[in-house]
Amino acid sequence: MGHMGGHAHAAPPQGPQPLPGIAHIVAVGSGKGGVGKTTLAVNLAIALARLGHRVGLVDADIYGPNVPLMMGATRQPRVLDNNAIEPLEAHGIKLISVGSISPGDKPLVMRGPMLHQIIRQFLQQVTWGELDFLIVDLPPGTGDVVISLVQTVPLTGAVVISTPSDVALQDARKALEMFHQVKVDVLGMVENMSHFECPHCHKAIDIFSQGGTERTARQFNLPFLGAIALDPEIRFGGDRGLPVALAGEHSEQAKSFYQIARAVAARAQQRAATDTNVLEIS
Repeated sequence: MGHMGGHAHAAPPQGPQPLPGIAHIVAVGSGKGGVGKTTLAVNLAIALARLGHRVGLVDADIYGPNVPLMMGATRQPRVLDNNAIEPLEAHGIKLISVGSISPGDKPLVMRGPMLHQIIRQFLQQVTWGELDFLIVDLPPGTGDVVISLVQTVPLTGAVVISTPSDVALQDARKALEMFHQVKVDVLGMVENMSHFECPHCHKAIDIFSQGGTERTARQFNLPFLGAIALDPEIRFGGDRGLPVALAGEHSEQAKSFYQIARAVAARAQQRAATDTNVLEIS
């Protein structure tokens, strides 16, 4: 053991460090913007909290930080004496967003190192306390933020969301490829805007064609975690800061989010059980 201990000390400290008190860190990503990634992140967080988990939410989408609006939490976070940041709280969830730091419509123009700094602060300097799940809403596409995240903390895994349209799926495959490259486990895929139920005749109308995400998941040998209908109520809830998941799992609009939340929790726990924390010697 002494010999191995020596090796452990030689390991560079800049590797990902687990956050004390946080059991699972799950990233929500997509290949392209506009596929409902934040809607999923917010409703997934609420569903997990309603299922009895302690949940935190990091809005790491620098380009369109919509979490404060969707969660109805728009005040600025308090900075404590020791430079720690106190997360906002809404609907029983602790959250922090780039949007709370640069409020209003000012776009945040940031370069790589600044980004890295912000992501690190959001993870390490926020007083999260004990959490079962920390959900991270990523910016669309592939890029710096994901790299920073992976370098800072060990991720339990990622959830990739897509609409069934071919264009979105093509981009979702890029996201899958990116997570594969940075060695992040993809816990599964979610299809958003899956179908639209006509309010008059109650027939399902496939606006973007349906089932493409499930086929893609099968192709990549990944679990398909569920489909979310294209429903104005879901958008309306987000716009008012009252996401549909607040209605509970028996609500028609919310039940898919609870199904996805249960699947994500099961996958995360399964992954933790098989992950004996053996550090690979690279």
